[in-house]
Amino acid sequence: MAFTENNNGGRHKAPLELWIRATFLMLGSIIVTMLGLMFITFIIGRVMPIDPVLAIVGEQASKSTYDAAYEQLGLDQPIIVQFALYVWDVIHGDFGKSLLTARPVSQDIARVFPATLELATIGVFVGIILGVPLGVIAAVRRGSWIDQVARVIALVGYSMPIFWLGLMGLLVFYGILGWVGGPGRVGIFYVDIVPSVTGMILVDSILDRNWLVFKDALSHIVLPASLLGYYSLAYISRMTRSFMLEQLSAEYITTARVKGMSESAVIWRHAFRNIRVQLITVIALSYANLLEGSVLTEIIFSWPGIGSYITTALLSADMSAVMGGTVVVGLIFILLNIFSDLLYKVFDPRAK
Repeated sequence: MAFTENNNGGRHKAPLELWIRATFLMLGSIIVTMLGLMFITFIIGRVMPIDPVLAIVGEQASKSTYDAAYEQLGLDQPIIVQFALYVWDVIHGDFGKSLLTARPVSQDIARVFPATLELATIGVFVGIILGVPLGVIAAVRRGSWIDQVARVIALVGYSMPIFWLGLMGLLVFYGILGWVGGPGRVGIFYVDIVPSVTGMILVDSILDRNWLVFKDALSHIVLPASLLGYYSLAYISRMTRSFMLEQLSAEYITTARVKGMSESAVIWRHAFRNIRVQLITVIALSYANLLEGSVLTEIIFSWPGIGSYITTALLSADMSAVMGGTVVVGLIFILLNIFSDLLYKVFDPRAK
C-alpha cells in the first residue's frame, strides 16, 4: 500500500490510492442504486393487475398460444431467475418491445427523450439566468419591494398548478394574442423536413440551416419552456435567497465591510462564492425534476417527450415501455447527482 510522509512524521494514503478508492465507492453506489431501481420496477411490473401475456396475444387467444407466450416471456421461471434475466437485458440495453409501437423500447426512448431534454434544458437555463440574480438581490435588499416581489413569484410558482398555467398560457398567448405557436414541436407543414441528427429540433434545424423550421420550432417551444423555466425559477430564486441570507449574516462578511471592501465585492466575491456548492445541488435537482416531472406540460402542449410516452404506455398497459422509461429516468437522476458531486471538487477545495 502506497503511503506518503506528512509534516508530523506520520503517514497518509497517496492521492492515487484515495482516487481509486473514491472511484470504486462511487461505482459501487451506482450499481447498488440501479439494482434497487430495477428491482422496484420489476416488482411493480409483476404486481400490476395486468396480464402481460394477454396484452400480447389478446383475450381471444387459445390456451396453447397463451402457454407458448407465457414460456417465451420467461414467466414460467422462478422469480429470482426472472429478475436476473431482466437485469441482464437492461445491462445490454434491451427493455423489450413496446406493444403500442411494435418497436424496441430502447428505440422509442431514443426517439422521444431528446424532445424532453431540449425542453428541460431551456427551462433550467431560464431558471438559472433569472432565478439566481433575483435570489441574490432579494437577499441583499431584504424587506424591500424587490424582496416582496421575489417571494410572491416563488410562492405563485410553487402553489399554482402547472397544468392551469399551461392552459391559460395557450389561451392567452396562442389563442388570443397569437404570439407563440400551438401544441406540438413544429407546425404541420414543417414535420420531418429537417433530418434528425440529435433529435432536438432546434439544433437539427440549425445544423440543416433551415431557418424557417428553426423559427417555427422556437415559437412552439418558447411557451412550454418558459412555463418550466418559471417553475425552476421559483425554486432556484427561493433557495438562492435563503443561502445568501445565511452568508450575509456571517462574521466574515461584517469583517470584509469593516475593511472597506466594496459592496459588490462583498456580495459576489465572498458571499455568493460560498454558496456555489449549494447552488450546484439545487440546480441539479431542479434539472432532474424538469426531466422527469414534465409530464403534465408535455401532455398539455402535445410534446412528444419521455413523460408523455410513459404516461401513454401506462394507460395502454404497455409495461415494457413503462419499466424501460422509468429505468432511464432513474439513471439520468443518478448521473446528474454524480455530475454535481464532481463539480463539488471543482468549486469546493475541501472536497478534494
